[in-house]
Amino acid sequence: MARAVLNQRRALVLAAFLVVAAFWVRFGHWEQGALAAAGVVLGLINHILTEYAIQKAIASEDPITRNAYARSSLVRLGIISVLAFALAAAFWEQGGVAVLFGLAIFHLVALTLTAIPLLREVRNS
Repeated sequence: MARAVLNQRRALVLAAFLVVAAFWVRFGHWEQGALAAAGVVLGLINHILTEYAIQKAIASEDPITRNAYARSSLVRLGIISVLAFALAAAFWEQGGVAVLFGLAIFHLVALTLTAIPLLREVRNS
């Protein structure tokens, strides 16, 4: 698990930047900033757990099937989604939708940062 965290240094820096930005943008409304930051942290947890699942599948002697990988992804995404919606519902009056916004922003930016090196590699080959 530690290796999965270390491999995601760029995602960790991104998450730290987004957490600071969440509080800065919602200055004066710290509750909404905290909820958006919680969404970013949930996105980071999902990102690291995805990396861990991939490393585990590569390191295992038995090849993982598509169905097994899909099940583990669905379980992970289901848990993250339930947590996000539970936080949003619990803190709806304080702007709980910010949790979902933080989660979405993290995934959008992380996807972009992941796609850029892949696109460069495709262009160079």
